[in-house]
This record gives sequence, structure tokens and C-alpha cells, in this order.
Amino acid sequence: MKAPVTTLEAVESFAPERIVPIGQLADRLGLRRTKLRLFERVHGLKEIRFDPDLGLFDVVLPAARRITADPLVRARLKYVVYAHTTQAVAPAHINPAQEIKDRLGLSGAEAFALSQQNCASGIAAVDTVAELLRAEGRPGDCALVVTGEQAFSPHIQLIPDVAIMGDAGAACLVTLDGGGDRVLSYATRTLGEFSAAMLLDEERSLEVSKFYAPVLAEVVQEAVTRAGLTLPDIDLVIPHNVNLQSWRQTIGELGIDRSQVFLDNVERYSHCFASDVFLNYTTLRDAGRLTPGRNYLFATVGLGATFAAMVITHQQTDPAGEAS
Repeated sequence: MKAPVTTLEAVESFAPERIVPIGQLADRLGLRRTKLRLFERVHGLKEIRFDPDLGLFDVVLPAARRITADPLVRARLKYVVYAHTTQAVAPAHINPAQEIKDRLGLSGAEAFALSQQNCASGIAAVDTVAELLRAEGRPGDCALVVTGEQAFSPHIQLIPDVAIMGDAGAACLVTLDGGGDRVLSYATRTLGEFSAAMLLDEERSLEVSKFYAPVLAEVVQEAVTRAGLTLPDIDLVIPHNVNLQSWRQTIGELGIDRSQVFLDNVERYSHCFASDVFLNYTTLRDAGRLTPGRNYLFATVGLGATFAAMVITHQQTDPAGEAS
């Protein structure tokens, strides 16, 4: 018997209105002029969305509220999963996943968090809830994956020489055999020897940088192969926004054209923790750049180091109900 297919029934995103040029963060992050030039000229960063006046749930909830506004969706929700990167996103007495569930008024759903794959946690959560729905769900049940967090301190906002983090949130409604985007495959690989992430010494950090592009390319290719496709069958790679240089290297490893990877949002948002691929998806969808029946690939990497890729076939309509 063929297993039910994971489908993405809705994807929404949110970013604060406040736009901050990268140069204005130099003092906050302790960036010397040479490091600032690295981020601007080599990594391609220009600005981020960053509003310290907003609270965590001001960033996390707007996208989820748009999806759960429909009473029919609310009635079908079995799980609410908060996928986040930073291990401590709220004071110890607050359970963020439960708080998200309560603020959305989803009393009938079970809430939990997923975080150990860092910025790859978003698409890991999609795969996780799909497996839970297969094991425990009834026909029509669905799950809400929520991402989003804030760069609440300079230590969190800066990955030295790699990325500057911005604020954004997203939500994804997942079910089985629905009418939305079909998930054809998911591939992931964790190199646990680099689990110390930003606490690695300089030698180990350089080692990660050498592995990064080749391993990400291998995981992308693995996801494509598992989907029964080849790279030319992928219309567009929808990536995380870590920086342009990392993607130039990965594109070289894959042997594809730069135009096959959507990189426009790197300069507009920079890296937004686990929300990047969903934020980029909605940008493309809202611009009419996703075509029903075509294949797309999410690709992301979490510090630690987890590499992940997911192939989807687009079936969805845009928020106005027209085919995108």
C-alpha cells in the first residue's frame, strides 16, 4: 500500500516593517570596517528586518494567525510545532510552543518544540509532523509548523564571518494527501563532530568551512535523487539566506547556473534563523514565480552541523485564490 504523500497546504511569513542597513549594526556587533566590508561586498548583505520594540510572539504569531483564521483548519489541527534555532528564546517559566498554541486558541492540538537542528529545524519539523500524522492521525488531520525568533542580543545576531541574523517568522500547514504542494523527498545529514557550533576553535571552524559546500551539494543531490528527478528537473532552489559566498561555492559544487538559486532575499533580509526557506517561498509565490506542476527544492543548513533539503512539486494557489 502506497504511503500517504506529505502536502503543504499553506505557507505564510512575516517580517517586521523596520529596515536596518547592515552598516548601522557595526557598533552593536563590534564589527571593524574590514569585517563590515566582508559582509557587504563578499557576502552580499545590505539590510535586515530588526525591531527590538517587538516581542517574540509579535514576530512568531502573525503568519500563524493568517493560516489558522479558517475555522475548518482550526478544527483539523492535531499538532502545533514551534521549530526554533536559539535554544533559549523565552524566559525559563514560559513554554513557547504551549504559549503559541494558547494564543492561537488551538485548545484541541498538541504542542511541542523542535530545535536541535538549529536553522534546519523548520523543514525537519515538516518531516516530523508528517510522520506523526501517518502514525497517529486520522484522515484530514493536519499540523502547524511555526518558525520565528529574534536577534535579541549581539551574540545571537552575529555568526562571525558568516552571517548577520534578522527577525522574521513563518508558518506552514502540513497534512497528508491534500491539495497543496506535494513533498517528494527529504534528505538530511548531521556532522556531529562540529556540534559545538560557534564555540568551535579556529581550526575546527575552518574545517567546517571546507566541508560546507560539498556536503550541502551532496545532500541537495540526495534529495533530488530520492524524488526520482535530476537537477535540471528543479525549476528553482529556495535556499536559506546565510550569505552569497556560501551559495556561490555550493552552486559551483552542484554545477548549476546561479539563476537556478533564488538569492534576491539575501540582501533584503539576511539570515532569519529557521524561517528563511518559508520567507523565500512566499516571496516567490506572491510575485507569481511559482508554477503549478513544477519542482522546487528547499535547502538549508543549521549550525552544528545539519544539512537538509526537501523537494516539492508546487500545486498551491496564491492567497487570493488564483493559481500562482
